[in-house]
Amino acid sequence: MRQFGELEAAIMEQLWCEPGPVSVRHILEAIRPQRQLAYTTVMTVMDKLHRKGWLTRERDGMAYMYTTAASREDYSAGLMAGALDTSTDRTATLVHFFTQLDPEEADALRKALNSSTRPRTRR
Repeated sequence: MRQFGELEAAIMEQLWCEPGPVSVRHILEAIRPQRQLAYTTVMTVMDKLHRKGWLTRERDGMAYMYTTAASREDYSAGLMAGALDTSTDRTATLVHFFTQLDPEEADALRKALNSSTRPRTRR
């Protein structure tokens, strides 16, 4: 998976913070204090993110309302998987990564692994 470009990342970060569907104009106004952009620039990038599958959209009158199709965590996990795919020894790479976690992160990972690998009982 390819990492977002700078403007794609800024747009996605804003969309991930939104509670519901938003327009191009809304995103433009939200990121305008940090960068001066044309409406058409933001619209083009959001259209590209839609075509790449990162955004969904529904027509609302003459405009589209956009929402994210995947979470920030999904995106980060995809980047991590892509980085892992470059390794010739995935296990060693994972071990090196895990040794870099702080104790709280390691504990959270341990708990998540234990709960997801626990045998399921039939009812």
